[in-house]
Amino acid sequence: MSLLPEIGAAVIGTVAFSLLFGVPSRYYPYCGIIGGSGWIVYAVLLKWLTTPVSALAATIVVILLSRMFAVRQRCPVTIFLISGIFPLVPGAGVYWTAYYIVTDELALAARTGFMALKVAVAIVLGIVFVFELPQGFFKFVKRPLPAEERKERENIK
Repeated sequence: MSLLPEIGAAVIGTVAFSLLFGVPSRYYPYCGIIGGSGWIVYAVLLKWLTTPVSALAATIVVILLSRMFAVRQRCPVTIFLISGIFPLVPGAGVYWTAYYIVTDELALAARTGFMALKVAVAIVLGIVFVFELPQGFFKFVKRPLPAEERKERENIK
């Protein structure tokens, strides 16, 4: 499969998962961009690096973009993070592990299960690495407040 249909599938899958997850519709384009970007990084790096390392790099991109869009749109980062990470989750690896266990092919089950575990750990590490960056690091993408909201915040102080 060439890269362009894979990216399209990642974007559509991410937006579809956003719909199921209950993300407001105004954020669908951002979720699609994040999911597609993560898949681009994963697919390109997979040619030269191992699967877990590619997943780690793609996760870092997904979380960086999620935090940037969250600051830009003034909304929780989980809106973008959960749906954007969707294409990278090793669901097929878990499925094949269960399948090989049921069909009594334990060597294949161990191999695919261990790979799925390594990818899952890489995703968790990528999330932790980026969430350790201070919030101030993402101020460069912040939009200025509208005049009404700025006045309202000044009156509160």
